[in-house]
Amino acid sequence: MKPVLVLQGRPEDLAADEEFDAILTRGGLSASDTLRVRLEREGLPDGLSLDDVSATIMGGGPACVSDPQSVQSDEEARIVAALRGLLTEICGRDLPFLGICYGIGGLADFLGARVSKDRWSEPVSIARCEVTEDGQADPLLAGVPDRFGALVAHKEAVQELPEGCAHLVSADACPFQMIRFGRHVYATQFHPEADGDSFALRIGVYADRGYFAPDEAEAMIAVARSEPVDASHRVLANFTRRYCRADVG
Repeated sequence: MKPVLVLQGRPEDLAADEEFDAILTRGGLSASDTLRVRLEREGLPDGLSLDDVSATIMGGGPACVSDPQSVQSDEEARIVAALRGLLTEICGRDLPFLGICYGIGGLADFLGARVSKDRWSEPVSIARCEVTEDGQADPLLAGVPDRFGALVAHKEAVQELPEGCAHLVSADACPFQMIRFGRHVYATQFHPEADGDSFALRIGVYADRGYFAPDEAEAMIAVARSEPVDASHRVLANFTRRYCRADVG
């Protein structure tokens, strides 16, 4: 099997390592099945060819695609540039891709849709997700209940469905929870890799990054651990099962 390209943009080692482990666990992968790239540090490897990987997964992080370049750090600018470059080929060739949280903003922005902090941001919470009619026919949502809970926390959101995309999962607090471009390019606002323990660690790491007031951390951890979100994990498991076990035909 070709390796899965796992892209990350979390500057903090503790959060990045936890996210990577969560992707492996929920996706049924081992580290040897992947090519892991920390975009904020190293950018894309020289000579990287998407023909040499089975699929690409983009994780989350504190960066916002809607921030103007004037306020982006060098690390954030590196992430934006690398992801846009890859999406040119991924979307042009309809290659398997799953963008998580930051990934949905990156995909929507690349496709020309508006991403902003104007509305639909979500604090650390369990989103009440609903599978749409298009989603009910999509293989990545096979076995997922029509209504399910999923972990979210984001300061920006997709404001309109990008052209060429199907709307697969919705929620009242933030409508665009999962979209698909073409046949094989996916993105979720929720975190299909995370559970309550994942968010407990991330809450500690990002307590000063503007997602919530630092004195609310314990309450947020309680919210994140308030109920299981196993159904959301099936999205990631379905993605790896479909694309990361053999070449797409």
